[in-house]
Amino acid sequence: MIDLGTTFLSSVDRCPEAIAITYQNKNLNYSNWLNKISSLAISFKKMGLKKGDKLITLLPNTFEACTIHWACQLTGIVIVPINWRVKSEEINFFLDNSNSKCIICDDNSEKEIQSSNLSNSLIKISTSSQSSKYENFKSLINLKVIFDSSEAKYTDCSIILYTSGTTGKPKGVPRSHFAERSSTIAHIAQNRYERYESTLGVMPLYHTMGVRSLLSMTLVNGNFVAQPKYNPQEAIELINQNKISSLYLVPTLYHDLINSPYFKKEKLLTCHKLGFAGAPMTDGLIKKIKKSFSASQLINHYGSSEIYTFTTEPNALNKPGSAGKAGINQNIRVVKINSKNINSKTKINEEGEIIAYIKNDEAFEGYLGRPDADKTSIIDNWYFTKDTGYYDENGDLFVTGRVDDMIITGGENIFPIEIENVISLHPDVNEVVIVGLKDEKWGQKVTAFIKSNKKINFNELDDFCKKSDLSNFKRPKSYVFIKEIPKSPTGKILRRKILAGEYELDN
Repeated sequence: MIDLGTTFLSSVDRCPEAIAITYQNKNLNYSNWLNKISSLAISFKKMGLKKGDKLITLLPNTFEACTIHWACQLTGIVIVPINWRVKSEEINFFLDNSNSKCIICDDNSEKEIQSSNLSNSLIKISTSSQSSKYENFKSLINLKVIFDSSEAKYTDCSIILYTSGTTGKPKGVPRSHFAERSSTIAHIAQNRYERYESTLGVMPLYHTMGVRSLLSMTLVNGNFVAQPKYNPQEAIELINQNKISSLYLVPTLYHDLINSPYFKKEKLLTCHKLGFAGAPMTDGLIKKIKKSFSASQLINHYGSSEIYTFTTEPNALNKPGSAGKAGINQNIRVVKINSKNINSKTKINEEGEIIAYIKNDEAFEGYLGRPDADKTSIIDNWYFTKDTGYYDENGDLFVTGRVDDMIITGGENIFPIEIENVISLHPDVNEVVIVGLKDEKWGQKVTAFIKSNKKINFNELDDFCKKSDLSNFKRPKSYVFIKEIPKSPTGKILRRKILAGEYELDN
């Protein structure tokens, strides 16, 4: 069992001349990138950082962010990547909660950091190209020194990821070198990656999908093509210029890519291996992907920050909605909702809560300083995901939503994804989200919020639903047309914002 620092050194020894990272139209091979990473690792040590210390980054997917990640793996420093858009109050929380000794920012995040309550002992580094009162990143990567062995062990903590914190404060998820490496090996196998693969590095490095993309490319001596901020036109050009072979994105980014006015199928011909995670993909979007790419596969990866893989569906192009079967390191069950009983298994086609066995190679061991969260989430060595789903006759898992997203209307339980799948197939529907609005008669009224290509009336959509296999009681009672579907920075749909009325009507 080896750590991630040793893993990087092994990749350098195996293929030193292979392109490792592409950024700002520049390429670095593994050998040259190790020079930069080694220099930064030594600089960290000279600044007083030692193995086990925590280091916060507030950076988009830049060369600097990727280099910092690997320097931490070599030294045993624990990287704590945070959304670079957070405000000063949140920065204070993350600093205190993680007990970090160092913070690294850029032009944008430095402004918020200056408004935070920073300790005088906190080491401050900036990647800014402009003048800054913090230590300059460029000065830390020019030493002529090479690491020839890692200072980390496989049992050491590699990274602390933070959950999105949709309710209450975000929870820290510490993950070991072993769990991170095991998750990456599983990711490579489950996505059928080969040596010298390449991917678009746009999923943020504070998100488990972004980290997995970075690590998996290194393990196969592939090329991580960094895109700091998602822009569909730029993404298309990066794919075309660098002949990118694989994409691993949330459904929203695929949607934006395909609907970009700059989209041309011939520019994405090299993208044969497609994968998605982070949210279910509607039948309508899968249909568009099938038409828009010359892909040999579309793999649905269902997992979390806590346990990387739950299940995978390797044939998502032809089995829409299926999350497939348990990953190669995993065991999954569906149990009665709110039962908290690992043995209360549901029947075939009966919806319940999805739980995952936690004593596996990809799992965390508990939240950072949150025994209360451990107690409610981990029961008898099983992790309760708060996701709902069911098994079909073939033993494939279908994820239907979150326990909290379930709509109870007229005494019937409804999960949004089934209705969203139907409406997404309407040719004039761009995106759709189903929520339950409070209603005196129904308790909750099934309501569709739609971003459309043109005006559609109620009767047309209602007739469309009637002609589908959707049960009558699941048909939306009303349709609301909005300009944009509220989403998180990682592309997750924010139903809570819709419920709170935080959207703009499309009149």
